[in-house]
This record gives sequence, structure tokens and C-alpha cells, in this order.
Amino acid sequence: MSTANQFEPSLRGPSKPQFYEFGTFLLDTIQHALLKEGKPVALTPKTYDTLLVLVQNSGRMLSKDELMKSLWPDSFVEESNLTQQVSMIRRALGESPGDAHFIVTVPGRGYRFTAEVRSWGAEAERLGTAESRPELVGEGTSRSRELVQPSAGAPETAAEKPQPVSGPHERRGRKTFQRIILVFAVLALLGLAIAVITKSVYHSQPQTTRSLVGARSLAILPLQNLRQDRDNDFLGFSLADAVITKLGYVSALTVRPSTAVQKYRNQLIDIPKVAADLSVDTLLTGNFIRDGDDLRITYQLIDVKTERILGRGTIDLKYDKLLTVQDNVAQQIIKELEVNLSPSETERIRPDEPVVPLAYEYYLRGVDLYWRHEFPPAIKMLEKSAGLDPNYALTWAYLGASYTSDAAFEFGGREQYGKAQAAYERALAIQPAQLEAHLYLANLLIDTGKVEQAVPLLRDALKTNPNLAEVHWELGYAYRFAGMLKESVAECERARQLDPLVKANGSVLNTYLYLGQYDKFLRSLPDLRDSAFILFYRGFGEYYQKNWAQAARDFDRAFELDPSLYAQIGKAFSDAIAHRDSVGLGILRSLENKIGERGVGDPEAMYKIAQAYAILGDKASALRTLSRSIEDGFFCYPYFTTDPLLNGLRNEPEFTGLLNLAHQRHEAFRSKFF
Repeated sequence: MSTANQFEPSLRGPSKPQFYEFGTFLLDTIQHALLKEGKPVALTPKTYDTLLVLVQNSGRMLSKDELMKSLWPDSFVEESNLTQQVSMIRRALGESPGDAHFIVTVPGRGYRFTAEVRSWGAEAERLGTAESRPELVGEGTSRSRELVQPSAGAPETAAEKPQPVSGPHERRGRKTFQRIILVFAVLALLGLAIAVITKSVYHSQPQTTRSLVGARSLAILPLQNLRQDRDNDFLGFSLADAVITKLGYVSALTVRPSTAVQKYRNQLIDIPKVAADLSVDTLLTGNFIRDGDDLRITYQLIDVKTERILGRGTIDLKYDKLLTVQDNVAQQIIKELEVNLSPSETERIRPDEPVVPLAYEYYLRGVDLYWRHEFPPAIKMLEKSAGLDPNYALTWAYLGASYTSDAAFEFGGREQYGKAQAAYERALAIQPAQLEAHLYLANLLIDTGKVEQAVPLLRDALKTNPNLAEVHWELGYAYRFAGMLKESVAECERARQLDPLVKANGSVLNTYLYLGQYDKFLRSLPDLRDSAFILFYRGFGEYYQKNWAQAARDFDRAFELDPSLYAQIGKAFSDAIAHRDSVGLGILRSLENKIGERGVGDPEAMYKIAQAYAILGDKASALRTLSRSIEDGFFCYPYFTTDPLLNGLRNEPEFTGLLNLAHQRHEAFRSKFF
């Protein structure tokens, strides 16, 4: 595998203009950036290259063959790749269909950039004279009418800091232009001085302080498939997930999890907007193209606040070397962000042992399917991977997660839970510090009534990396089951501090509900109106507030969207509101029987079934399901003592016994862990 800087097309001849202005846009060849009125416009590296070729040949029709040879000189690519790049340029420039202000298609032949283009910058840098005024590209010299050829671009270092640029809209005189050049020179000197001072201060600080000062929030976005061939689409997300997983061991970085970035699959990226949505200061974007056994990956690391490209690279490799991608990109990120690693972190992010290439491809396919919530096909892919190479820990971790999800969401039941636990244990036998296996196994143990076994796993994971939001959230989940409500809130809020998207990705901070803080609970919910799970909880909070009509609407909408476990419970609550008691009881009994037959876990959901039975007046069923909930591991004693939905059971002798059982386990948990 080799890493090289992405090429930059350039004009033939002695002079290479650094800026091209057209309309309200400025193309900056120094920073490889397109600006609109001084603000950056998101482009993939290949889209930038395509635009530069067209702009440098403004007024000339470039054939499709010429363009493809220029942009992909060493690869055979299909014409659809060029079509896609032109389409992305048009979108970035704001062209609407049939309204070609910038690019005209010559049917069957090629493309012509028709906007007036002014080039400037190179001669001024060399001479600083009036003769270096902006030159109209496409007029005068024959040089400007030649096809642009690719040449190696100079690498951009971490010290480079682009300044917002807005180009001239008219021909400027000598004084104006010299003033611009003087400003650039001053800014460059200031940037260099700041870089030198910063580097000096950085190296004078103790290592622990440097890690805190240099801490970054980072999102690894799915790579864009330039060919848009469905069979290779899985690589874009699963390779990003591999890098995310690798960087999970680096405590100086807070890396957004795969759940946060998966929505950007095959999306045109607006860098400022995506960074704001993900609440990060650093983004890694890129694309890939596969041609038989050859794979090319191009990426860039962007400091969003300064609009600076910290680093970029192109990785050319054979397809059977996919495993090396995560190591290469992770090491480049660590290098460019100047992250200090502890000895243990250095050991944990070292390159993985070789994996059978086909097994690794099956692993990547399985990961992609898992995050798409296609659990049965994910299981098939991951089982194939494990069969070909049983010594890759992550395969077993994701296989366990797929079994668990299949058991919980597809009613796969106790058999799948057993397979999941065996898979997690296999992963930890291969790699004892494997974070995903710790996290996923802990979640399984909580859902299957073994919360006391889950807590040590999660605390060990935090020793490996105390800044993992997912682990803090899962620990808050465990504490909630055990009735440690204040401690649960603290862990969940810590998770949200580390990763504000914990809320946005559909997680529910039930603990506020259990503390009786209903307004706070509703405010904490993500604004997802198409999520049955979130709509159920919104209706549940409204039910506690006695906002019956709105609660019923949310329960019913959740059931319409997806009649899953929680949505069915919500439908029973809606039936209770509408006094359709027999209908609601029928739903609950059918659901309880299904859970019992298949051995599906989640004792917290069983508690909600007990609540629904109680409000529908079936005390015997409410006590039966409450008993099962406690026995299966949901012993949130403080909630039980105050929950108004159980008021109809409080005079029952059996209820007192169940409350005592929960209290005993709650106190034992408190004594053991606090």
C-alpha cells in the first residue's frame, strides 16, 4: 500500500494562477477550496479536481475522453463517474436543471465551462507588479486553451492556515492589487509566527496538559462511492466504522460513534452544517473507487473552525489489503492532530494481526448490515467471516451484537441470547481489552437480568478510555435498572457532555421519568417524529402528566409507524385512555405470551407491561408481570415506591412482598458498588 498526495490539475506553461474567480465564486488552488462570497463550499477532492480542469479551460469544449484521461490518468473508469462529478459541481454551484449558468453539456461530446473566469495570484507572488493583474482565462494566450493535465500537488502541512478570500469582481488597478498582496504577505507571516509560538508552547507543557489542550471532537464520515455500484457500497460506511473503532482507544479524542455518522452515507457533504449537526471541530471526509482488485481511497482531515485542511492523502492498494486501511488512516489522524498516546494506547492501536482477506470482506459486509438494522443477513455474513478466520475478535463482537439485536427486536429469543454471550466471550478470549465486546456484553447482561456482572465490565472499559460516551451511557443504563437514580443521571449526562448526539440518536434518559421529573424528561427527548420508540416515550411522559389526548395520539402514531414491542405497549395505554379495556388487555396478553414463548429479554419492558395491566384493572396479570420483571433484573426500588401507575396494586399483599424483594437486591447492589 502506498500513500500519496492527491494530484492537482494545473495549467501548462511557466505561470500557475493561484486563484480563479467566476461569478460570486473563488477557486483557491493553494487550499484546494471553493469559496462563495468568502465562505467554503463543500467539495470532494475529485469534484474539486474536475471543477479546476473545467475552469482552467473556460470557454473550451472538453471531450469526455479528454476529461477522464486527465482526471483518472492511471485507471479505467466508466463515463458515469464523470457524469456524477459534473452533477456534484452543478449542485455545489447552485445550478438548477435546465439553467446552466456555469457548465454547458455538449450532447454526446463533452462539457464547456461558460462563465467568465479571471485568474490571479501567481505573477503577483513572483514580481509584485501591476502586470500581474487578473487575467481572463480562455482569452489571449494559446496556453490557456490547452487541456489541463494532472501533476503532483504539494502536500499541505498542519501549520498551513487558509484565510477567507473574496476575489475581485472588476479589474483592479496596481495599488489595489499590491495592497491585496501585502495583506496576504502579512497574514502569512502572522500565521507562521503563531504556528512557531504555538509549537513552542506546546512542547514546553507537560504531557497530561497537552492532551487536554489538544483534545478534539472528531467525526469520521462514510466514504463516498464514486462509482455508485451497489455491490461495493458497503465499503464506504464499514471502513469508516473500522477507523472509528480503532480510535476508540485514544482518550485525547472524542470520536463520534457509527450511529451518529451513518446518516451521511452517499450524501453531498456541507462541511459547516455537518460539523454543527455532529457538534465536532474536526471532520474526516473522503471517497473511494474500486476497479477489480484495485482500490483507491482519497481523504482529507479538516479543522472546521479555521477552515483548514490539516492533512490529505490517497491510498492505493490491492483489495485483499483492506485491513490496512484502518491502521493507515488512524495513524495519519493521530499524527496530524499531534495526539500524545500513552504506552497502553500505543499498544492497543498497533496494526491488527493479518486476517484472511475474504473473511475481512464478510466482516465489513456484516458491519454494514448490522448498522442498517438488517440483523439476519448481518448474522449470515459474520458467521461466514468467523468460519473462514475464527481469530478476529471484532467479528465475534459484532456477531454477538447481531444475535442480541435479533433476539430483542426480531423476537429471536433465548437461543440467540445464548449465541450472543458465547460470541462475546470468544471475542474477549482473543482480545481481553476489546472495547466493543465489553460494551455489547454488558448490554446483554443487563437485559438478561445480570446487571451486577455488567457493571465491572463497563468500569473496566472506562479504565481503558474514560472519555467513551457510549460506555458512560451504558453504565447509566445499568444503574437505572438497579435503582441508583442519581448516579444514573450523572453517568448519562456525562455521556451527553462528551457526545451531545447521544440524545439526537434516539437514546432515552428514562431516569428523569423515574425521578418524577416529567417536564425534564420530555425536554430531554430527541425531536424524532418518525421514530416509534421515541414517540412511545413521548406519549409515556405525557401520560404521566395526564395529557391524555396528546399521549393517545403519540401512542397511536408509534404503533402505525412500527408495531414493535414498545409500540404495542403504548397501544394498550391508548386503549386504556379510550376505555377500550378489553382491546388493550388482548394486546398485552398476546405480547406476554409471545415474550414467554421466545424467551425475549428486557425486564424494563416487562415492567411497562405490568404498568399497563395495572391501569387496565387486571391486578393479577400486573402482579405476575411485575414479579417477572424483578426476577429478570429490573429492581429499581425507588421508582417502584413512587410510581403512580402502580397505585392500584399497593393494597395487595403480594405487592408488598415484591417490593421487599426489589429492595433487598437494590441494597445489595448499593453495598457492592458504592
